[in-house]
Amino acid sequence: GLTDDTIVVFTSDNGTTHLKLEVDYDFFNSVDNLRGLKGSLYEGGIRVPLIVKWPGKVKAGTQSDLVTGLEDWMVTILDLIGVKDLLPDDRDGISIAPTLLGKKQTKRKFLYREFSGYGGQQAVWLGKWKGIRQKMLRKGKNHDPLKIQLYDLETDPSESKDLAAKHPEVVERIRKLMADQHVPSPHFPMKPID
Repeated sequence: GLTDDTIVVFTSDNGTTHLKLEVDYDFFNSVDNLRGLKGSLYEGGIRVPLIVKWPGKVKAGTQSDLVTGLEDWMVTILDLIGVKDLLPDDRDGISIAPTLLGKKQTKRKFLYREFSGYGGQQAVWLGKWKGIRQKMLRKGKNHDPLKIQLYDLETDPSESKDLAAKHPEVVERIRKLMADQHVPSPHFPMKPID
């Protein structure tokens, strides 16, 4: 019937809210050991569950650590129904159909996020590395490069040990990606980046 022919996807677009009147995140341990809440680009603000049920297609109990985003779902659904070629080449998302179907997944080169909240933030996931910078909505001209914090998410998912000083070459790759991926917006203005 319909249940056997339907893919069900459960996820969220952000982590736990920071509004204490709406949820007691401390009591419920909502972000476990992760840093940040809703609106933050730290893992606690954006790492969310992604649960997929598709009988006969997605094996029950399967787990993945693939870094993905909501922009991947349009590509994935079109891939699953066999019309992925209808997508423009300059799309942001990748198909995660191989992961869902237990096949070899081509991982993206990087994932970029930008958010004007918390004073303006950018984040880049690059393999095991994550770079994040904040307080981008500074007054006056930017005369100094904004500090990028660097974390190894494989060994430190709570983002507690900034490794930027130990890996300047990774920081520079991330800084370049942040500059290249930023698209100025009149609605959410940020000062010139670096």
